[in-house]
Amino acid sequence: MSSNRRDFIRKAPAVAAVAAVPVVAGAAPASADSGRGHRPRKEVHYPGGQQPPKNPLFSPIVTYGDMVYISGIGAHFEGDIRAHTDHVLNEVERYLESVGSSMEKVLKVNVYLNSLDDYDGMNAVFLGRWGRKPGVRTTIAAAGGIPGDSLVEIDCIAVR
Repeated sequence: MSSNRRDFIRKAPAVAAVAAVPVVAGAAPASADSGRGHRPRKEVHYPGGQQPPKNPLFSPIVTYGDMVYISGIGAHFEGDIRAHTDHVLNEVERYLESVGSSMEKVLKVNVYLNSLDDYDGMNAVFLGRWGRKPGVRTTIAAAGGIPGDSLVEIDCIAVR
C-alpha cells in the first residue's frame, strides 16, 4: 500500500501537468492576448498618428486588447441634426476602421442630443449604419447642451 502511495505521489506532478494543459490552454479567452502572445495593454491612438504637442484632456481612441473605445464625437459646424449625425457617424466609422474595427462590431453606443426634439431626425440617419445587428444604445438630451454647439455627440465601445 505504501508503494502505491509513493508511486502516486511521485507521478502526481506529471499527471497534473498533463491534465491541466487543456484546461490552462482553454481557460483564457481568445481576446485576452489577441493572438499576440502577451497580455493586453492600453494603447492610445490619434487620428493622423501623431499625439498632440500639448497633453490632451482625453484620448480620442483607446484600445485594450480587442476592445475599442471611441470618445464622444460632435459636429462643430452650422447645420441641422441630419447633417450633424451623418458627419459624426462618418467620423466614428473612420476611427473604428483606423484600429481594425467596424460599425458592425460596435457593442454599445451613447447618443447625446442637444434637444430631444432632434430624436426623430437623428434616428433617420442613425438607422442602418451599424449593420443588421446593431449594438445596444442609450440616448439622452444633455442638460445645458453639447460643447461646441454640436446638435449631437456620439461615443461607442466596440471589438476588433
